[in-house]
Amino acid sequence: MQLTTKLRDARTTLANRRTMRTAHRRLADELASFRSTAERAELDHLLARHSNEETEVIRAILYRQDVARQQTSERRTAGLGGYLG
Repeated sequence: MQLTTKLRDARTTLANRRTMRTAHRRLADELASFRSTAERAELDHLLARHSNEETEVIRAILYRQDVARQQTSERRTAGLGGYLG
């Protein structure tokens, strides 16, 4: 395989990865807008209509966002030496 072919293939691979990361970020941003309990319930209802394989990426993003929100919430309520309240 020629060097120019290898370089072209590497550039194509990198461009495809960049495109996929951008699409993933956009999806994550859009899913982050579903914040209220009612909005999340509606989203969960929509996802339930599809197989786990079809919704795997979406569910993984939602799970990570839930964990991040929970950690942020815990940090806000933690006081010196433990939890407030």
